[in-house]
Amino acid sequence: MHAQPTRTIPLSDGVDNVYSGASPDRVLTTVNRAELHAFEIASPKGAAIVCAGGGYLQLMYDREGTEIALWLNRLGVNAYVLVHRLPGNGNPSDIALGDALAALAHIPDTLPRIAVGLSSGGHLAGTIACQAAADIKAAIIAYAPVNANHKDYKAPAGKPDFPPPEKQAFYNDWPIGIAAEPRGVPACPVFLAYALHDTAVPVEHALNFIKTARDRHLDLDAHIFGQAPHGFALRDTDGTHRAWPALAEAWLNEKLSG
Repeated sequence: MHAQPTRTIPLSDGVDNVYSGASPDRVLTTVNRAELHAFEIASPKGAAIVCAGGGYLQLMYDREGTEIALWLNRLGVNAYVLVHRLPGNGNPSDIALGDALAALAHIPDTLPRIAVGLSSGGHLAGTIACQAAADIKAAIIAYAPVNANHKDYKAPAGKPDFPPPEKQAFYNDWPIGIAAEPRGVPACPVFLAYALHDTAVPVEHALNFIKTARDRHLDLDAHIFGQAPHGFALRDTDGTHRAWPALAEAWLNEKLSG
């Protein structure tokens, strides 16, 4: 059965978006129209914008979108899955951020606003958290390429630029959690969950963020799991990373009650 949003909010013009696969493994392979898919509950204590990963080439709609939204609902949080357009193919490098900022206009600021993102969606969530107008109170980021895809901080060193050029440009414009790049350092508390041996998103992304948090006295909880695979999301429970949702829940409850 599909995870059905309570409502869908169009953010741009365009023809229907293109999904591949069936629930619970739907992937948005072509995003023609930016949308916000609302998963709303009674008496929420917060409101989260949810950013699915997919390398800015597609969106892992169920695994890192709707399933995260339903988890947040169980924690008492309204969740809004962002279906953003992708850089390249005529779209500018910052198209995803532009769609996110448009989405925030539809997410009530009467509740504490949270940014949640996995994989490349975590980079976008971190970028959102750096926008003063977004008024983000907390950010949850998992196995995300937040900074070491930037041309000056690449890990491994010498890694080729990503195609299309607009994707690489967005990473270059927004290295998140690097002390020397202050506009990319979120002011809100941040929770990180990473995999030590992740080859898709090397642990340097988290380590750079940790060093910045130490030097700038930021409110950061960072968890690095020894045997977690990339993309563990909420499904992979074969290791200690099975505990990350409970750790994030306790952390989020603390931030929302403060």
